[in-house]
Amino acid sequence: MTERASKTLDTKGLLCPMPVLKTSQAIKEIQIGEVLEVLATDPGSKPDLTAWAKMTGNELLSMEELDGAPKVYRFYIKRLK
Repeated sequence: MTERASKTLDTKGLLCPMPVLKTSQAIKEIQIGEVLEVLATDPGSKPDLTAWAKMTGNELLSMEELDGAPKVYRFYIKRLK
């Protein structure tokens, strides 16, 4: 699924809680209704960013695993608040 991201945040190589903390900062840099693309290599980012989106009232539009070493997780999060 390809969304139109207004901003891309690269958190590859960072471990919990940094992907979530950086996502919290980056989401504030886009307008309500825009989409943030987050790239991460930490497997913990899947449950962490899913929970973060629900907790903050933003919408996780999609999450996918990209092949490679290390595996990269791509999230598209729509800012709702």
